[in-house]
Amino acid sequence: MWYVSTRGTAPRVDFEGALFAGYAPDGGLFMPEELPRLGEQTLWQWRALSYPGLVTELCALFIGPELIPRDDLHGLVQRAFSRFRHSDVVPLSRLRNGLNVLELWHGVTYAFKDLSLCCTAQFLQYFLEKRGTHVTVVVGTSGDTGSAAIESVQGAKNVDIIVLLPQGHCTKIQELQMTTVLEENVRVFGVEGNSDELDQPIKAVFADEAFVRKHNLMSLNSINWARVLVQMAHHFFAYFQCAPALDGHLLPPVEVVVPTGAAGNLAAGCIAQKMGLPIRLVAAVNSNDIIHRAIQGGDFSLSETLQPTLASAMDIQVPYNMERIFWLLSGSDSQMTRALMEQFERTRGVSLPEELQSKLSAVMTSESVGDEAITQTMARCWEENRYLLCPHSAVAVSYHYQQMRRQTSSPARCCLAPASAAKFPEAVLAAGLTPEPPEDILALERKETRCTPMRKSDDWVRMLRDTIEDMGRQGGHLLNAPE
Repeated sequence: MWYVSTRGTAPRVDFEGALFAGYAPDGGLFMPEELPRLGEQTLWQWRALSYPGLVTELCALFIGPELIPRDDLHGLVQRAFSRFRHSDVVPLSRLRNGLNVLELWHGVTYAFKDLSLCCTAQFLQYFLEKRGTHVTVVVGTSGDTGSAAIESVQGAKNVDIIVLLPQGHCTKIQELQMTTVLEENVRVFGVEGNSDELDQPIKAVFADEAFVRKHNLMSLNSINWARVLVQMAHHFFAYFQCAPALDGHLLPPVEVVVPTGAAGNLAAGCIAQKMGLPIRLVAAVNSNDIIHRAIQGGDFSLSETLQPTLASAMDIQVPYNMERIFWLLSGSDSQMTRALMEQFERTRGVSLPEELQSKLSAVMTSESVGDEAITQTMARCWEENRYLLCPHSAVAVSYHYQQMRRQTSSPARCCLAPASAAKFPEAVLAAGLTPEPPEDILALERKETRCTPMRKSDDWVRMLRDTIEDMGRQGGHLLNAPE
């Protein structure tokens, strides 16, 4: 399996190359050169698989046995999910009024990022051990990616990690999950800015190719193909759990509601669709609605300001994985994708070509949900089911309740739940409900913290470069960095 850049001017790479690269050298994102098409027989065979079983099958298709033999792959996936709290890894809650909630949050940090990052970290360390080398991972987070990335590699001898979090834009629990990790291979910065702003110094550092090579830098944000690959399993598992009885050879459609910010989960769903999975996608966003506006009318442009919301991990104005979707729906038209994204980066807004917008609205619909609807949804779900939703999950469930009110005829529906309500006590209180934090969340308050501030007046790029160099010197990693 080969991977090419969405912008078309970078050399193609294999899975290992895509894993370590993050961004392609031409600024694009890696995508499979060709997608395997799954027939009805394969889907029938997969319908009884567990979630880890589906991850293994999908990874086998997109990695290849020449890079990770099948037995090794099985072991890596099993190890990745060994610390999840639920035996099903991803359980489905069937609630009143046809509400199906797929719980993606039973990993160590109580968020769906654990699913993809645990696997990605296993793949990373597998290749590092074979290479005998070290990497430095740089991650920008809007809340959940940072803690899941730290959890997946903390204490690893061949990985250092630096995380930039938006100070004051995460919940207190999200911050503590990052700042209470005191391992020597972990550094956390609290940035005086939002999640879009903190991406700027990261991109600037990665633009220096010589520096990237010297320090063997990589990113584990959802730009990384390995994360999108694992997230495809959410959609297959949701389909098999929620499809009406598969009696005969007709595969009925299922609507999958995806609460999204950077559109990684959405891109994974689009790829699953292209492979033959009969799902209909719903992009559910908060008040930061660039994805909603793009789907509904082709307006892919920034709003004047980022709106802080209760669904804070989705407070994103630059959904970079939409580039993968544009490339996919345009028939792998890298020239169009490059022109579109370069214009967006220059002007902060583009109108999608009419044909592309038409294809986008044909494969998915969308809904934008404000804070008032989020708290109302959380309260209603608790009243009807005694079930606590996190605010991001409530964005998806709000769409389900809206469809019920409209009495719209639709197929079976599955709402993806990206995080546990335990991480968002402020939102739970805003909904008039009582938080139910588990003991390991409560224990965070009693732990020592370590976090370096990045103030508006600081040179963020210089601070990031200095930290990378300092960690490299301390670990002696510069000596074995590849040329």
